[in-house]
Amino acid sequence: MSRRLPGAERARPRSGALVLLVATLASAGCASLALEPPLPRIGVAPDGRGFIEVASGRPFRPSGFNYDHDGSGRLIEDYWVEEWSRVEADFAAMRALGANVVRVHLQAARFLGGPTRVRTAPLQRFERLLRLAARNGMYLDVTGLGAYHAADVPAWYDALDEEGRWRAQETFWRAIARAAAGNSTVFCYDLMNEPLVPVARVEPRDWLPGEPFGGKQFVQYVTLDPAGRPRSEIARAWTRRMVDAVRSADRRALVTVGLVPWSADTGEGGSGFAPVALAPLLDFLALHIYPEQGRADAARQIVSAFQVGRPVLIEEIFPLATSPEELAEFRVRVDREVAGWIGFFRPYPWPLPADTRGLAEQTRGSAEE
Repeated sequence: MSRRLPGAERARPRSGALVLLVATLASAGCASLALEPPLPRIGVAPDGRGFIEVASGRPFRPSGFNYDHDGSGRLIEDYWVEEWSRVEADFAAMRALGANVVRVHLQAARFLGGPTRVRTAPLQRFERLLRLAARNGMYLDVTGLGAYHAADVPAWYDALDEEGRWRAQETFWRAIARAAAGNSTVFCYDLMNEPLVPVARVEPRDWLPGEPFGGKQFVQYVTLDPAGRPRSEIARAWTRRMVDAVRSADRRALVTVGLVPWSADTGEGGSGFAPVALAPLLDFLALHIYPEQGRADAARQIVSAFQVGRPVLIEEIFPLATSPEELAEFRVRVDREVAGWIGFFRPYPWPLPADTRGLAEQTRGSAEE
């Protein structure tokens, strides 16, 4: 969930009739899931602008949803044991809505019992999630190292220095990639949601900058002290180490990083993770963008700034700061510049993979209820 720090609160739209439709679809569809053959592996197209099924060469256009919480503030690891049937129902609903990719957010603290110790039970649950996605014919965008709930982050993790934290994060990614290695259900590994490099030294243990938004911390620092190093150098060093950790276990799946929209600013106003600096290390760029009302041209310029020789996937988008109609129009205007779209499953699904103009009418009615 990208936002500048500090930033103004954005009003979240209220759920409505479309959510009830999703629940109905879920209850009707989840009981009849059948095992599917392995999904085709996805790779980057030869022209570097989109994706293909590697074996057949057929184009693949990601279109789906972030599945990051259950609507009450809980994260998937809070309920995927006791309420697995709910996860099954949600995945069936997303598939019924036409999704081919689901983005899931895994918390570092749930998988790590220490800097070099991995918990077995969450890995087994993750493997079960992979099987569920495959049965529904959907890929997973596996986003890791989450720390969305500050209260859930263990003291030992925040107490680590830069090198110790990076090593722990490498441990996380080696374990996740090892659990999924060879599984074509993984569309990509997203190394972190919205990482930042601070401009100057920050307080010890203050890895989660800014005030929570919607009760969650969406951005993280990858260091607490630049110590005179160029910010882009730090970002590249961290990215390279996380990519290497993934590749040590899974050499074929795609790797990316979820970037805030002002990342293209290479000055102090940027995140430090400039697309032009990261592109050689990543398979594609994942942009998080929430266009503002009446500023569609500015949003289009951001999309253009991310065109640096890698496919650009819109990994987060939602009508938080604009109308559904204006956002649907934005999507139509930039669709040829991006490789796919991943919206949000809750509070109501946006964007649906098909008919964005019809969706605008649906979401407007949902928000007005």
